[in-house]
Amino acid sequence: MAVPKRKKSKSKTRTRRSALKATITGTKPCPQCGAAQEPHRICRSCGYYRGRQVVTVQAD
Repeated sequence: MAVPKRKKSKSKTRTRRSALKATITGTKPCPQCGAAQEPHRICRSCGYYRGRQVVTVQAD
């Protein structure tokens, strides 16, 4: 079994782990109601996706 000859430095370890961070998904305004909407998802406020109503949303 292979064993490393030297200890990995803190900078090498931290550089490798920097790619594991979670990213915030971008949002865009909904063309129907203008609310923030994630790309390729149904709008949570009006229920539209690509110009047609997919889900009926009840008003509070």
